[in-house]
Amino acid sequence: MTKSKSPTGRRLALIKLGILGTLSSFPGTTIIASTTRQDGGNDDLPHLREDDQRARALAYTDDAETASARSDDSAYCHNCRFYAGDGAGQWAACSLFPGQAVNVDGWCKSWVAKTG
Repeated sequence: MTKSKSPTGRRLALIKLGILGTLSSFPGTTIIASTTRQDGGNDDLPHLREDDQRARALAYTDDAETASARSDDSAYCHNCRFYAGDGAGQWAACSLFPGQAVNVDGWCKSWVAKTG
């Protein structure tokens, strides 16, 4: 005859599993938060260069007026949903380019209008 676990034993195992899952997610959250700043990051992020491989892939430019692929004349980094600036500086974080700042007057082909 096999021994079956009691409901209390199963409950304890599930609680331990839940705690382990919660604790294991903290390091990943910290890494993501440190690479994509939500406060603008105007002062300490290096500026994205137009010759950067990721910038070239998305046709990024510091000056939206010079972007030949731009079809919307109102499209700028500062009114894009991926832009994380607070309007205080000329450069700010962008979730498309983690760890680097984009120009407020810039543009790339992934531009999407900011809502709200």
